[in-house]
Amino acid sequence: MEYVYAALILNESGEEINEENLTSVLESAGVDVEQSRVKALVAALEDVDIEEAVEEATAVPAAGGAGGAAPADTGGDDAEDEADEGDDEADADDGDDGDGDDEEDGDAGEGLGELFG
Repeated sequence: MEYVYAALILNESGEEINEENLTSVLESAGVDVEQSRVKALVAALEDVDIEEAVEEATAVPAAGGAGGAAPADTGGDDAEDEADEGDDEADADDGDDGDGDDEEDGDAGEGLGELFG
């Protein structure tokens, strides 16, 4: 995530988002820079209008946000409840080992679409 933050800092300060500048910001923050991730991020952002993407991202409410109320329990039948439990078990095994370190799981550019719309 710090790579994306560094790109946002460069964008906000009017600096070009390139490998040299991104590496400089990351090193200044004390990050052990992986050049492959820097290259991937610079390539992923090459045709992205960051200002527009940030505006679009802030205009769309987050899915599952705190604004909605939980549905009331209608006292449905047991078969429906058992089906829901099966879905919960399937959702629980998402392949995440729970260590919270998703940065090493894929390409550095993966997930940028979600961040920038």
